Amino acid sequence: MLKLTTQDIQLDKAAKDKTIAIRSLAEDLTNKGLVETGYVDGMLNREAQNTTFLGNGIAIPHGTTDTRHLVKNTGVAVHHFPQGVDWGDGNTIYIAIGIAAKSDEHLGILKQLTKVLSADGVEEKLKLASSKQEIIALLNGDVQFTADFNEALILNDFPASDMIQLSAVAGGLLKNSDAVESNFIADLISKTPSYLGRGLWLISSTHSVSRTAMSVVTLSAEFAFENKPVKGIITLAVCNNAHQFMLDKLSDLVFQQKQTSILSANKQELINLFNSDADQSLASSGADNSAVFTIKNAHGLHARPGAMLVSEAKKFESVIKVKNLDGEGKTVNAKSLMKVIGLGVLHGHSLEFSAEGSDATQAIEAIGAAIESGLGEG
Repeated sequence: MLKLTTQDIQLDKAAKDKTIAIRSLAEDLTNKGLVETGYVDGMLNREAQNTTFLGNGIAIPHGTTDTRHLVKNTGVAVHHFPQGVDWGDGNTIYIAIGIAAKSDEHLGILKQLTKVLSADGVEEKLKLASSKQEIIALLNGDVQFTADFNEALILNDFPASDMIQLSAVAGGLLKNSDAVESNFIADLISKTPSYLGRGLWLISSTHSVSRTAMSVVTLSAEFAFENKPVKGIITLAVCNNAHQFMLDKLSDLVFQQKQTSILSANKQELINLFNSDADQSLASSGADNSAVFTIKNAHGLHARPGAMLVSEAKKFESVIKVKNLDGEGKTVNAKSLMKVIGLGVLHGHSLEFSAEGSDATQAIEAIGAAIESGLGEG
């Protein structure tokens, strides 16, 4: 796993174009003793083959396979460009991460970085960063942008018979996910939940919380609390503002009297419901224009094939979503390279694509053909 230090980062850099920025990174890698002088040619050639722009204001310049012999040790150089650098095609970067890799170590680095940097809001935070420690915290994932919510935080058809038991179980899910400590559960069961209507309840706490997260528990049979029906409970563990989207979504559902969409949903439907990336019309309708394709690339969807896939999706006006069926089950925008690579797609993984729009059928067909052809890797 990549371990950044303040020595890896240079602040307040400036470059009028990406060529100058890449040369600056190569010089930094050379001065650190990570590469030989000629490695810069590999970095420039790699950029000429296909852009290393990932999205969200980030680029990851690195060498070609035929310049790997010039790498002495695997490492990185991180340059911060607060004024931005034009990376071509209308893209601007604020962070450039130069990678020196002797073999395929860069794939692990890439996977970590893209997973960390896939959250909305990262670009603005990186642009405005004023210290090396702040950049390290962002790149290491210490800054939380979205609340944790996955299958492990959902329990359907639980046979609870009273509110204390239900609250304890909901808090236990959050503790098992390492979002809270034991004292969180004690604080939770001392509180009275808020009634949201139609059998749905809400409870929250900020006590002993290390990561903002949400759990959902629905019941196999309802019981009564304060003369109102109990069919399920939503529990929020809060230590920052990462839950705001989920809270807004919940408010909208309650305002529309759609509490039953939560109480009757299965785990995947709940994840889609509270996922800011998911397109709800696709998730709920089971769009006809959908297909599953298997990735044949030996190293999965790293930067180059990932960029080819996203480039193919961008040719169409339709909304296109993709989900890694062998991953966490998260649905993301297929036109965002950062989001796609963040799915952690390996060789043999199956991707489910859904499209909605006037050219949806053509989009799915084109994406399937691109994957079949190897996404630029044969």
